[in-house]
Amino acid sequence: MGWNLGLLIASALVLTAGCLVPNRWLPASMPNDKLMHFAGFGVLGLLALPLASSTAEGALLLGGLLVLSWVIECLQQLVPDRDFSWRDLAANAAGLASAGLIGWLWLPF
Repeated sequence: MGWNLGLLIASALVLTAGCLVPNRWLPASMPNDKLMHFAGFGVLGLLALPLASSTAEGALLLGGLLVLSWVIECLQQLVPDRDFSWRDLAANAAGLASAGLIGWLWLPF
């Protein structure tokens, strides 16, 4: 469990940092923004779920990651060239929901 928690924290920090840089710092040839949000939070969800010992605990972890995604979106308003985006939040939620479905199907709780 130790390496998984470390990888989750490191991934969350990298994702947060990537979401909070000004757009002008990002390459012009970035892939679809919503797909990146979906994949990033889906991966965080998949890293978080093995830490849970029950379905309820897994749901709480995914809910916490959804709150993190909302906080990141709120903080983006303080970054030049960035704004809060409901569509980004929806992509984050869809990635987490997909991770939850995958976890529910394959992880033994």
